[in-house]
Amino acid sequence: MIKKIFGISLVAGMLLTSCSTSKIGATQEIPTSENQPFVWNAANVYFLLTDRFNNGDTTNDVNYGRTDKTAVLRGFEGGDIRGIIQKINEGYFTDLGVNAIWMTPIVEQIKGSVDEGQGATYGFHGYWTKDWTSLDKNFGTEKDLHELVQKAHEKGIRIMLDAVINHTGPVTELDEVFPADWVRVTPQCTYDSYVNTTACTLVKNLPDILTESENDVTLPLQLLEKWQKEGRLKQEITELNEFFTKYNLPKAPKYYIMKWLSDYIRDYGIDAYRVDTVKHTEEDVWKVFAQVCKDALAEYKAKNPNLAIDNNEFFLLGEVYNYTINEGQMFSFPDKKVNYYENGFDALINFDLRSSQEETNQQLFERYNDIIQNEMKGKTVMNYISSHDDGSPYDKERKNTWDAGTKLLLTPGMSQIYYGDEIARPLVVNGADGDANLRSFMNWEDIKPNSETESLLNHFQKLGQFRRNHPAVGAGVQTVLKAEPYILHRKYKEDEVIIALDYFREQKVIEVFNLWAEGTKVRDAYSGEISVVKDGRVVLSSTSEIVLLEKIK
Repeated sequence: MIKKIFGISLVAGMLLTSCSTSKIGATQEIPTSENQPFVWNAANVYFLLTDRFNNGDTTNDVNYGRTDKTAVLRGFEGGDIRGIIQKINEGYFTDLGVNAIWMTPIVEQIKGSVDEGQGATYGFHGYWTKDWTSLDKNFGTEKDLHELVQKAHEKGIRIMLDAVINHTGPVTELDEVFPADWVRVTPQCTYDSYVNTTACTLVKNLPDILTESENDVTLPLQLLEKWQKEGRLKQEITELNEFFTKYNLPKAPKYYIMKWLSDYIRDYGIDAYRVDTVKHTEEDVWKVFAQVCKDALAEYKAKNPNLAIDNNEFFLLGEVYNYTINEGQMFSFPDKKVNYYENGFDALINFDLRSSQEETNQQLFERYNDIIQNEMKGKTVMNYISSHDDGSPYDKERKNTWDAGTKLLLTPGMSQIYYGDEIARPLVVNGADGDANLRSFMNWEDIKPNSETESLLNHFQKLGQFRRNHPAVGAGVQTVLKAEPYILHRKYKEDEVIIALDYFREQKVIEVFNLWAEGTKVRDAYSGEISVVKDGRVVLSSTSEIVLLEKIK
């Protein structure tokens, strides 16, 4: 008999946890035959709102006079780069098997607040840019960012920042609108055509960068005055001139922003960008941006060979809202189709997995494997179960957290853990409105010894570490070995694994004829049990319904 309590599987009243004796939070030594190279197409990405994850420096909680009373979860709450560094040092991400951290934008935000009908709102989320060249003091310092990238790389974790080229922040009493040759303030998008999705403002009072423009424009006066006061005007102008000369580009708004965003790669060695509001900008913009970013990372690695984490090129992930894997490499506007993969992107965020509740794991895995291995032509998607602006997550009430984690971390493609998925952070908050419900502060206090939250975290850790250690999980070609219980084999280059799900028998027999040689030593990464291939079979006695089989020496 199997029950679900808080998303935790129970059989005959016994919690299905690992047979391993390692404690929560302690990274397990994985005795695989070799260390597999990092593959972006199989990455396990942790997505966090910088302001809502962990407060590592309480001295930077209030800046720029941002003291207006805000609506519930609409103001800055103290999370910062220092808090992320603390969790990197503690091994939190390592224990989750995370090999890339995606952070919301950390550039300087508007100083004022806007009233969105529920009370004041500040740019705590990072998407309301005031100055692309500066870090927002609420998030931290340049020194903090240098340390973050260094500490992450030491742990084998890549840093993915968030790029916004489509718009500035809203206009407030403290924040002037950019010049008319930089932005449009009308019309508002109606989304009924390509033009009415790109040449318009996403919402009211969100000035839209004229990304279609190839005209030379001068810098906004507010930036010139700001840089003059900060004593860096000459340096900024010199660097911009060098950039435009190098690429032989007009001084159009989008190219200024590309220069500023590429500086974070060139100066700090970040590994990737997640690009915001991709479909609201002409697709040829992204092809140029991709090249500028790749050049910047190559420059950084050439100058800092000892700090380079690997030989991978810069990675570009796109948010094309409502794109799903079912479209392959295409995205459909009402009046045209666009291939963003041919315009600079290595992967797009997949809005399909969050709606897969009615599919079995076999149906889902087979569908994704077929598309990724064929239509995607070497590209991939990033899957998620919850996110910061999706009001219809996979498990809004957090009732099936266990199964949601299994599906997320074992589905082909990249995986994105949204901060708190692993500890059931609530997605419905009393008094919050709209997407504020999705953006509560991380519920660290719920991680208690022998609690359901700790057991859920342990589940995510085992699955996440298995995914991190085996690129075959996310990028491998899949072959079904048995339909019931569901047993499958995935292989990527020299890496291969066998996964069994819904296997409820205490003695589990997995046939590996013609796959793994007689006498091969194997380990179930979920229970920790060691076995040997004998007579073409692997026999296990794990009490878990999940088997994650890997070869070991």
